[in-house]
Amino acid sequence: MLLISGSDAGQINPFALTPVEREVLQGKQNSTVVYRYGSMDELMFELRLRDRTVNAAKLLQDSQADFAVFRNSRCNPRYWTRTENGGFQMNPDVRPSDAINDIFSNGELYGFECATAIVIVLYKAVLDTIGEQMFNTLFNPLYLRDWNHDSDLWFITTHNKNESYPGDVMYFRNPDFDHEHPEWQGENVVKLSENLFFGHGIGIETGQEIISALNKMREPFSTESAYLDDLVVHPNFKHLQTITARGSRFAVRWAEL
Repeated sequence: MLLISGSDAGQINPFALTPVEREVLQGKQNSTVVYRYGSMDELMFELRLRDRTVNAAKLLQDSQADFAVFRNSRCNPRYWTRTENGGFQMNPDVRPSDAINDIFSNGELYGFECATAIVIVLYKAVLDTIGEQMFNTLFNPLYLRDWNHDSDLWFITTHNKNESYPGDVMYFRNPDFDHEHPEWQGENVVKLSENLFFGHGIGIETGQEIISALNKMREPFSTESAYLDDLVVHPNFKHLQTITARGSRFAVRWAEL
């Protein structure tokens, strides 16, 4: 159920939305959970960012960026410096937006594991939602490794996979993974639709296909299957919408001076 202060969700024309935005809207409208929004702008910002997250996941899948554990990670030295622990520190002479976009346009130069991939997808989604100028102001400099992220990419975590929507980050857990390959103890994924997910290193697959892939990486003779965890993670949409709106108002006032 949706509750929007001062507005009615019924005013939204579903045909003006993308398929992803429409799926999220309808899912929340039909949910028994009450989702509260301070304004229609707040809701629309979330719908747009979720849509851009799904698109960014698909773009990363098509980018030819490789899956690589930290010791084998690699990046384009034009934009990033690889640190000793396998992370990527943005070079001081580049713009954050260019550094993120380069991963998608020159993916063959990159290799990283699945948690880093999720953060990259979310940065790209935010960039495509708020624009280069605001992104470069908020997210400068950037450091990519595992779940490291800028404080303005504020993550909210819940534990109810039945209340997940396209654009959410989820986790397939592999409890009996082969300990010679700890990178396969699970797979961080972006939910693309009801039963379709992107996981870096596995690709775009259904939930059962991801489970089957992880089950191939279990200890010999294991009978405990991988499964979709209850974990659900997404950016703090309200925070991002608020600081973006505030920044836009400041830019307008500055231009008027």
